[in-house]
Amino acid sequence: MSRFFVTLQKKIPRLALVTMASSSSSYVNGNRNCHGDNPQVKRAKWVVPSSRMAKNTHNPIRQIVDNMKIEPNPEKKMIALSIGDPTVFGNLEPPREIEEAVIDCIHTRKYNGYAPSIGYESARAAIAKYYTRPEAPLEAKDVIFGSGCSGALDLCISVLANPGQNILVPRPGFSLYKTLAESIGVEIRHYNLLPERGWEIDLDHLQSLVNEDTAAIVVNNPSNPCGSVFTKEHIQDILQVAERLRMPIVADEIYADMVFSGHSFHFMASLTTEVPILSCGGIAKRYVVPGWRLGWVLIHDRHGAFEAEVRNGLQRLSQRILGPNTLIQAAMPRILEDTPQSFYEGIMAHVQRNAELFFNGVSKIPGLTPIMPCGAMYMMVGIDIDKFPAFTSDVEFTQRLVSEQSVFCLPASCFQYPDFFRVVLTLPEEMVSEACERIQEFCAQHYMEEIAANGAF
Repeated sequence: MSRFFVTLQKKIPRLALVTMASSSSSYVNGNRNCHGDNPQVKRAKWVVPSSRMAKNTHNPIRQIVDNMKIEPNPEKKMIALSIGDPTVFGNLEPPREIEEAVIDCIHTRKYNGYAPSIGYESARAAIAKYYTRPEAPLEAKDVIFGSGCSGALDLCISVLANPGQNILVPRPGFSLYKTLAESIGVEIRHYNLLPERGWEIDLDHLQSLVNEDTAAIVVNNPSNPCGSVFTKEHIQDILQVAERLRMPIVADEIYADMVFSGHSFHFMASLTTEVPILSCGGIAKRYVVPGWRLGWVLIHDRHGAFEAEVRNGLQRLSQRILGPNTLIQAAMPRILEDTPQSFYEGIMAHVQRNAELFFNGVSKIPGLTPIMPCGAMYMMVGIDIDKFPAFTSDVEFTQRLVSEQSVFCLPASCFQYPDFFRVVLTLPEEMVSEACERIQEFCAQHYMEEIAANGAF
């Protein structure tokens, strides 16, 4: 045995040493098979399979959109109403104050290294102070940073659910819940939202889905894709169900405070002293900076339900990526303090004007039924698919809308909700009118098309 291994023998357990020595000697003796001389593991050719997690990871939006034939009409400029990114059209910009905050952090050269995996304490304290409510107080220790709100959701689902368990998520709902859960072997169970009641949760249906393997309920408010905002009374009804079931809630509140005039947003945690809640948020949409990738989990513990394992579990999971962008973290206190209220109001006034224009325009189109949103940045539009016999699904409808009119709306099959499509409302105002005109022209050409051709009228 070489002097190298003699030295290691004092430090490494015998079993590990034997393994290393065996592997090393196989190489030294000219056998480049990394498995040594064991014939059972020799391979005739390279075979490198992917992990079970990779194979189980699917994004419903990508699965549908990537298989669509997106070929716009070359004679018409593309209007993409499909992407939930408020920066796409360049008409909405973040406030100058938050850009200066980040630039100043760069110039200090103090934030170029690693931060604690859960985030800088000063930034977490600023978040806690900003989102504290009398009924739901927060401290720095109650804030865990993630890479965007998506990263925060990943932390929550991973800390609460084991393979074989299930979580309840809304239908229609954000497709990433399914992507994150199924990748780790957690089943998704969809509870229905009711369009005729402003997309409120069908609580009877939700309760029917719960069994002994249910780990949590995911509630998204304000909603993507619906643009709905729950009333205080409805949130209280949801919380009563969760309390009775002793079921924790993951509150996806990335669109917190993004509501239209005449509507109010209520954090779920502010309306209960009984139900433990993990609230997910971030700066992506409200500050128009989705690429800055900073999100958070707010731990609203009740009765010590999260204390024994979940709080520590979130900290452990945060160590997998060692936290999000340190420059943005460092700038958070100023981002929260310096952003003028007029910025928030201006963004939401723009989205609301677009929502009203789009709703009024599409309401006049036979075969389509828009549902007026109350916040966020989206609207859902129902398709009376039987009145458009040229198409068998919302996917075909939206695909042809692109090829004929160069208007791209996202088919709601992406959200497990067929015969609807979603539009994004952050585009320039003049493009809303143009989009409505093109959609009207498209529907006029295809509405009851085959029936008319067969002489049914």
